[in-house]
Amino acid sequence: MQPAQVSSTKLTYDDYLLFPDDGRRHELIDGEHYVTPTPSLRHQEISKRLFRVLDGYLQVHSLGQVFYAPVDVVPTDVDVVEPDLLYVSNERAGILRDPVRGAPDLVIEIVSPGSRRTDEVVKRKLYERVGVREYWIVDPELEAVKACRREDERFTRAAESSREEVHTLSTPLLPGLSIALDDLFR
Repeated sequence: MQPAQVSSTKLTYDDYLLFPDDGRRHELIDGEHYVTPTPSLRHQEISKRLFRVLDGYLQVHSLGQVFYAPVDVVPTDVDVVEPDLLYVSNERAGILRDPVRGAPDLVIEIVSPGSRRTDEVVKRKLYERVGVREYWIVDPELEAVKACRREDERFTRAAESSREEVHTLSTPLLPGLSIALDDLFR
């Protein structure tokens, strides 16, 4: 996914509101316009499985809320993203407006063939900059998940798990949650 245009002027949320409703994912990252096609069925299956596990956990533990795309997240006026999934703790519930205005606790992006660089580099830097506490990059092709966790002001690679290694995914944000990658990527 490359920027849709090159300009010295940064686009804002007001500009974003004028983009066409054409079935594609439009995002602004540091004022640059990015466009991706609709996700594949495999992408959607993985997103659905993750949502079900996270939502089921939160129904029991009442620590916050999980949402799935399409949901606009506007951490700054020149950044508008639509993560595949996001979790907002009760402590950060004040950002839950329409659109979400601030940094979720956990953001999950599922890599598509054309989004790898954007998800792994561009969005990682954005989520780090705006204060996301944890960022998961889910790779259906490699059947792996990279988890970046905030330490002070920076992300560190907290874990890299793959189905091949029969790993489970967990986070200190959701104590006791364990997601078997074999189930996620089945």
